[in-house]
Amino acid sequence: MSVRIGQGIDIHRFSEDPHRPLVLGGVVIEGARGLGGHSDADAVCHSLADAVLGAVGLGDLGRHFPDTDPVWEGADSMALLTAVVQMAAGQGYACANADCTIVADTPRLAPHTAGMVDRLSGVLGAPVSVKATRAEGIGALGRAEGIACLAIVLMEPV
Repeated sequence: MSVRIGQGIDIHRFSEDPHRPLVLGGVVIEGARGLGGHSDADAVCHSLADAVLGAVGLGDLGRHFPDTDPVWEGADSMALLTAVVQMAAGQGYACANADCTIVADTPRLAPHTAGMVDRLSGVLGAPVSVKATRAEGIGALGRAEGIACLAIVLMEPV
C-alpha cells in the first residue's frame, strides 16, 4: 500500500429557514444564515468526507449517506465524517493531513477557522488547515447565494 490523495467539493445554497443555524467544520456560526440541505449542511465536513472516501476508493458521501434516506435528515455532519474516517481505517488508511478552502462572501469566517481546525483535526486525527476566501462578487457564491468548500486529504497506510 502507498499514500493516497483525495479531493472533495461541496456547495450549499443558503436556507430560507431563518432559524436554521450555519454549521461549518463542526462550528456553529452565531447570527449567520444557515445552509439548506438534508443533514446539517456542513459543507466543510461534506467536502472532507468526500476527499477521504475518494482517496480510499469508497465512492462519495451520497453513496453511504443518501439524502433520499430519512435516517440522515438533520444528521450531524461531524458524526458522518467520523464514520467516514472509520471506513477509511477499515481499508487500512489514516489521514496524514488535510487542507480545506471555504468560499463564502458572507459571513466573515476568519474568527471561526481556528475552532474548525480544532474540531476537524480531532476527528481526522491529523493536522487540518482551514482557510476562507471570497468570490469577490463573481457568480452565485459572489452574490452570497451559498457557501462552497474544497478539501484535499493525504491518506497513509496504517
